[in-house]
Amino acid sequence: MNKSLLLFFMAINAMFSQESITITGQLLDTENKESLAFANVSVFKEGEGTLVTGAITDENGRFNILGLPLGSYTLNFSFIGYTTEERKIEAGGLNTVFDLGEIALVPNAQSLEEVEVVGRQATTNAALDKKSFNLENNIAQSGGSVMDAMKTLPGVTFDQDGKVILRGSDKVVVLIDGKQSSLTGFGNQKGLANIPASNIEKIEIINNPSAKYDANGFAGIVNIVYKKEKQTGFNGDIGLSFGLGALGKRRADTPTELGSFSVNPKLIPSLSLNYRKDKVNYFLQSEFIVQEALPNNEFTTRNYNDGRNILSQVPENRKQFRSIINGGIDYELDDKNSFTFSGLYDRERHIDSAQVAFIDQDVNTRNRFYSWQEEEITRFINATVHYRHKFEQPGHTLSASAQYTQGLEDETYSLNDSSSVRIGTDKTNIRAIENTTSLSSDYVRPLKSGRLELGAKLRIRRLPVDYTITPGNQSIIYPDLGTFSDWGENLYAGYVNYVLEKKYYDVEAGLRAEQTNVFYDLDPANGYYPNNDKYDYFELFPNLRFTYKLNAQNKISAFYNRRIDRPGEPELRVFPKYDDPELLKVGNPYLRPQFTDAVELAHKYSWGSGSLYSALYHRMIQDQYMRIYSIDNSNPDYDIVNRIYQNTGKATNTGIELLLGQDITNDWKFSATFNWFSNSIDAYQGTLLFPYERSFSTEKSTADAWNAKLSTEWALPKNFSLQLTGIYYSDKNIPQGKELSRSSIDLGLKKGLWQNKAELTFSASDILNRFGIRQQISENGFTAVYQNYFETQIFRIGFKYKL
Repeated sequence: MNKSLLLFFMAINAMFSQESITITGQLLDTENKESLAFANVSVFKEGEGTLVTGAITDENGRFNILGLPLGSYTLNFSFIGYTTEERKIEAGGLNTVFDLGEIALVPNAQSLEEVEVVGRQATTNAALDKKSFNLENNIAQSGGSVMDAMKTLPGVTFDQDGKVILRGSDKVVVLIDGKQSSLTGFGNQKGLANIPASNIEKIEIINNPSAKYDANGFAGIVNIVYKKEKQTGFNGDIGLSFGLGALGKRRADTPTELGSFSVNPKLIPSLSLNYRKDKVNYFLQSEFIVQEALPNNEFTTRNYNDGRNILSQVPENRKQFRSIINGGIDYELDDKNSFTFSGLYDRERHIDSAQVAFIDQDVNTRNRFYSWQEEEITRFINATVHYRHKFEQPGHTLSASAQYTQGLEDETYSLNDSSSVRIGTDKTNIRAIENTTSLSSDYVRPLKSGRLELGAKLRIRRLPVDYTITPGNQSIIYPDLGTFSDWGENLYAGYVNYVLEKKYYDVEAGLRAEQTNVFYDLDPANGYYPNNDKYDYFELFPNLRFTYKLNAQNKISAFYNRRIDRPGEPELRVFPKYDDPELLKVGNPYLRPQFTDAVELAHKYSWGSGSLYSALYHRMIQDQYMRIYSIDNSNPDYDIVNRIYQNTGKATNTGIELLLGQDITNDWKFSATFNWFSNSIDAYQGTLLFPYERSFSTEKSTADAWNAKLSTEWALPKNFSLQLTGIYYSDKNIPQGKELSRSSIDLGLKKGLWQNKAELTFSASDILNRFGIRQQISENGFTAVYQNYFETQIFRIGFKYKL
């Protein structure tokens, strides 16, 4: 009997001895409670001093040590500039999970004084779920706008309207610090060319967002992260950039007195301040733009089937002043509860002017002279309150946010026309005030091997538009447009997202549900669209990611998600834009959302000095919407081509993306990106209602295109850094035509001064002035060659001083 009991207990002991334990925790700074990322965790066998294993904390200061056998251990926690802490673990088998909670490290002032550590964050960091790009080392675009900085990012291009194109699509959502903002639009990107990059820390690209993000944007999400100091006390920086744009003209202007602006001066001062003490952190960032610019310079040659050949040039000569002020307070009520109160004020005023000559190329005479001036004021105000509660378990949080945004657009066009048919003036004014209110909450619960995320959101948008017309003699303004419209959208959303992390694989699965109610009311006087529009829809948006870890250097992921792109008021607006009276851009109030199912297979291979990221993606689009070219014969005196938004049926987007990063030496870094994509559009036939009912059609087509970017950076003697970037976009087919290739070479030079307390930069963008847009259009009744030689060539010098 005693022998049997002994054997029994030996078996039980053997069974327990085969178990393993998990140790988790989070490292914090004892003074400001900020998490310590990339700190060292070392596990030693108690009594022997033998190193068993170790870990590095993640961006949130958390660590997980998996698979330790039962036993006694000592854990050491160390980080540069901090004293070392230790904890002891006794694991006898009763408990297999040890959550050490928050472990506070004390700053070691002596070590900070004696050791100077100089490090540089990688310019490009490509993970399988997102790609992050640090702007501090993007020297070739220093002193410019966010759009300038994004120019060199892999997979990113821009269309003629300045919209971001990701992997061949402009259906991109742009966020500021993870949230939609008036700066960049709610689901409809805007303004990137006018946001200085001086206070931006990094830009993240998320091609396959999880359910916690809004479902907008089938091409993905661009997240712009502002700088925010974590040091205690007072710190910040002040900067000044001066530049000259459009130093050369790629094509001679048509014969007018004004022509197009060149050698355009640009002045951008910036300020970033941060003061952190005890439980309060104050932050303030401001940027100003004073400049002349040429955001568009459109040459259009129209060749009509009856033999006429007409050339026009629309130079958008701009004088602009913009101010952006962003500030707030972080307040910690206690160790578990904190508030952030933040606000943003953005005001921009510009005056655009153009003289447009219409040249009959057959006889080289000017048969029409059209001039206009646009004065536009935009203003945006954001106010946000964010609350965050930390539970006892590290990473276990509940947060809630309330955001109110008001946007103002006040645009006045003064139009002057002179031809054999008409001499007269017209004037239009559009005034739109958008009010957006958002309420959201998010819950994160860490689990033994992953986490659970839950959230809900309510967003209410209203955008009434008043349209005032002062018609002149034989006015070119369409009659019966009405004087107002009113657009609104209510969005109700909830999501759940689950992440499982294992030694050899990761799984992320989520589901987002959204109910959307939309209305668009028109003035009853509108004679083109007989009915107001109103519709509701409920949709589910699943996402799935599976990652298999082949080994420490190789990971492969498969993704699936479903997305939506909702047309905003600018795509629906019934009031045309008259910068070119013979090529009118107008919206469509009956436009519907497009839906996308996306799949992707991605792989990352890492080695000591570099990495290679590759992805194969395919997207299936329902009810795609885009601009359609169509001849308008309603005016017998003038030739008019409309560009109208329209749903055009099914489409696909397929591509391959490669991203290589390599440190050739300690002082020489190299990166290369390549993106090939194929956009296929099914044949479609539909009906346009404006300005009269007529049919249109698009033929089945496939657009194959690719782009490549090469960038190299050298750390030179005497604290100099040099960066050289080359960009090439191939020819590509577009609806009803083809867009031709373009390229750019950019150069940047940086000099650190006064023990890196200051820096001096010089940058040259599109040195050879070859980045303009050229398109060839073919449609019933005419062909056209469109060339937009807007301002891409800019030389800048900048100075920044750390306070």
